[in-house]
Amino acid sequence: MRKLWSASLVTASLIASAVLPVGTAAAVPGTTLASAAQLTGRYFGAAVQGYKLAAPAYTGILDREFDVVTPENEMKLDATEPQQGRFVFTAADRIVDHAVQQGMRVRGHTLLWHAGQPSWLVNLRGAALRQAMLDHVTQVVAHYRGKILAWDVVDEAFADGTTGARRDSNFQRTGDDWIEAAFRAARAADPGAKLCYNDYGIEDWAQAKTQAVYRMVRDFRARGVPIDCVGLQSHFDPNRPVPADFTTTLRNFAALGVDVQLTELDVVGAGATQAEDYRRAVTACLAVSGCTGITVWGVRDSDSWRSSGTPLLFDANGARKAAYTAVLDALNGGARP
Repeated sequence: MRKLWSASLVTASLIASAVLPVGTAAAVPGTTLASAAQLTGRYFGAAVQGYKLAAPAYTGILDREFDVVTPENEMKLDATEPQQGRFVFTAADRIVDHAVQQGMRVRGHTLLWHAGQPSWLVNLRGAALRQAMLDHVTQVVAHYRGKILAWDVVDEAFADGTTGARRDSNFQRTGDDWIEAAFRAARAADPGAKLCYNDYGIEDWAQAKTQAVYRMVRDFRARGVPIDCVGLQSHFDPNRPVPADFTTTLRNFAALGVDVQLTELDVVGAGATQAEDYRRAVTACLAVSGCTGITVWGVRDSDSWRSSGTPLLFDANGARKAAYTAVLDALNGGARP
């Protein structure tokens, strides 16, 4: 009699587990970075080099693991407007077309940056430069209207150091309102795209640069300037690891009513130490509901702008590293929306 009763309990337990409602938290974890991030309501993307889309070894990883792509260089000013008024979108279009075919979304990077400027723009001054700047924003954003998840409208406009000052760029010399003007032009060209300010060195809440960007975003939000998100580039290394207050930084920016995104994440290093820094960065994002996604700055170590530091989740041969496992585990342990 006892054996029959025990068997009945086992049967009942199996039946109960078989009829768990769809979407129960005990569901199957994500098996790729994108699928695991999606379970938390976030995206997981990668920076892409368009000429590598012809390589199956590259696209095999890209298409399997990521759901958002960021053109690494193809949308920058020198690439899209090499001569004033002559726009070239071929390379960027290739990336956007690939993303659409694969069901991915696109982060536009970047409209205005102090570096990577064509000579014609460098030689302009004053009102002529301001008008050329706004024309560029309008034309590029309009070309991709409806196809871009978020634009890095302005990149790296604040100086390093302890002053919290704006960078002394040619754009800055057209007037303090140049960033605001750029955001307003971008919104007019595509009301549906998220508009982001993107910078490095703003991950530590105690830094003057972080505080300066925070004050700008707070001011923009108070005055109705159309800013929707802040991109924290998140380039880490042994001399600049993930700060202890990273979650605080993300939370404080998000409290202004903007999304926060890790836009260029990479970690110089290897093995368990690198894996732990990646885990900490991802966990910080997962702790803040307003942190809507993460982009790593490349696919394989060999694709990285600092490849000698082996900073990415896949090695040069495309094999998953310990850092990959740490990120996937962190995503699968993240809170569901």
